Amino acid sequence: MRFMIIVPATPESEAGVLPTEQQLLDMTAYNEELLKAGVLVDGEGLRESSKGARLTYSTDGEVTVTDGPFAEAKELIAGFTMIEVSSKEEAIEWLKNWPRSCAEGEFTLELRQVFAPEDFGDAFTPELQEREARMREEAARAAAQG
Repeated sequence: MRFMIIVPATPESEAGVLPTEQQLLDMTAYNEELLKAGVLVDGEGLRESSKGARLTYSTDGEVTVTDGPFAEAKELIAGFTMIEVSSKEEAIEWLKNWPRSCAEGEFTLELRQVFAPEDFGDAFTPELQEREARMREEAARAAAQG
């Protein structure tokens, strides 16, 4: 199962404030953990928010999990991380280790499941699946070439 971790924008990120060196170091270390565990991947189309969850981190270390759907449709996104894990629960465990230095005080991350080919049923014919696979391979080659 693939999941996108969505990082909501802040007034600072919307103003173009760049992360500090410490924030970059912490996020790089976290991404290296994901890579070492074999769960780091890249972007995709998203499932509806009713298939997701939000984790709220309080200043006293408490983590609250809220299942979707989410009514706030006007939120902006500052960044994302795409992971592939065996379950929503495993994804939530990875999110619990998100670097706290990347935000001040309380913050929220959103977790959204990515569609898998089998989710589309018979409408996603073998021919369409083959075309999709070819397109992804071509996109990967193009990205590798820079």
